[in-house]
Amino acid sequence: MQGMSERQYAAHVGLSRGAVQKAKLAERLVLYPDGSINAAASDARRADTTDPSKTRKPPEPKLKPVPEAAVASVGETLREEGLPAPVAAGGTTFLQAKTANEVLKAQERRIRLQKLKGELIERARALALVFRLAREVRDAWVNWPARSAALMAADLGVEPAVMQKVLETHVRAHLDELAEVRPDFR
Repeated sequence: MQGMSERQYAAHVGLSRGAVQKAKLAERLVLYPDGSINAAASDARRADTTDPSKTRKPPEPKLKPVPEAAVASVGETLREEGLPAPVAAGGTTFLQAKTANEVLKAQERRIRLQKLKGELIERARALALVFRLAREVRDAWVNWPARSAALMAADLGVEPAVMQKVLETHVRAHLDELAEVRPDFR
């Protein structure tokens, strides 16, 4: 057999075997002497003799556009887990999106479990604890010159009041510098 059978050609062009038989009877196919179909020549002849308005075009799938934020989120999640992220916008495959979804569900379950175990605390509570700790440290530093000035003054042989004033000045300047630091709890 030099060319394709009717079944092979039908699979090649995406038609039914009956449609190939009708095209054969209408002499729109090129045949070899043994009766097999010359695929390349038949494709060209069919293209020339077929009315484009009567051909069935496969329906285009109606897909909803995916928001750019969702694609970025999928990429970020995959990168966090060390998996390959989509190369370009709109290049996210179903498998990547499904993997990202499963990763996010696992992360959510882990966080929920950590909360149940008491390993995680609420953000507001953490902020309150940090604020209280910072205030206690600041108060300790503010009171330190009054407690230590007399001892230091005795070691250096200077007036305790002068020593306390100098220490308070420098401690307050340092605390002012530290107050400019704004922690970011995002």
